[in-house]
Amino acid sequence: MTTIFNRSRRATLGMLGAGAVMAMTNISANLAASVIIRRPIPKSGEALPVIGLGTYMVFDFAPNTPELKELREVLKFFVAGGGSLVDSSPMYGRAESTVGELAGDLAPSLFLATKVWSSGRQAGIDQMRASLRLLRTRRIDLMQVHNLLDLATHLKTLREWKQAGTIRYLGITHYHSGAYRELETLLKTRDYDFVQFNYSLAERDAEARLLAVAAETGTAVIINRPFAHGELFGKVKGRQLPEWAADFDCSSWAQFFLKYIVAQPAVTCVIPGTGSVRHMRDNLQAGAGRLPDAQQRKRMVELIQGY
Repeated sequence: MTTIFNRSRRATLGMLGAGAVMAMTNISANLAASVIIRRPIPKSGEALPVIGLGTYMVFDFAPNTPELKELREVLKFFVAGGGSLVDSSPMYGRAESTVGELAGDLAPSLFLATKVWSSGRQAGIDQMRASLRLLRTRRIDLMQVHNLLDLATHLKTLREWKQAGTIRYLGITHYHSGAYRELETLLKTRDYDFVQFNYSLAERDAEARLLAVAAETGTAVIINRPFAHGELFGKVKGRQLPEWAADFDCSSWAQFFLKYIVAQPAVTCVIPGTGSVRHMRDNLQAGAGRLPDAQQRKRMVELIQGY
């Protein structure tokens, strides 16, 4: 299975000059965990690497399929490079079971995040128990109510599970700006350890208020759709990375897009999805080195808006 994002990214890499491709592929395969920027979860102080791993579509494979060999290497490289947060969901097909199958000895190094997306207390409990079984763990680090579905019902269960130690953190998620006002209201209750939503150079609505509200309420932020489902790679297809990107240690378009997000201090972790070791290496590099300052970020926006 190949995602729109991966198709767009491969096409973009193919159009880059040989020098730029070589610079990306020659990044050390042994990224030290210490070079990856880590940010604290506000409610606990526990530090998370700013680059995580999303599993939507890219981990949806049946057992014994050829793609699992590459995915196993992706997880190994992810952990070796300093990553930890892996985000999944029962709605992502076989993604949870794939993560559980492949994690193996890496499991203690992973921060496992998944979701509940159902109506009714017992249905939610059953779904979350299934997630524990599929992920092959007795405890999930972060359980999120997906798209706020039946939130009040699930929140009660999540509080009970957190008290019992079955989950460590609880959160809420959404994927489009139409939900931002509701997310803001919910964050102000301070009931949630994490919030997950979309944000990228192509979808910047969260800059208006939501990121600030998360910071004000001490809510950790996970960013999904960092490449806007591949839209950003389509915008830069055939274009060279600007020379000034080197001023913030950026050597590829993927790093350009991710560093824009990570430069927001309210962002705890961004979760690009990939089933490629090469792309994982590239993504992890975005979490190392210098980040763009406010003036550079403004220049990044102007550049992409001009394409």
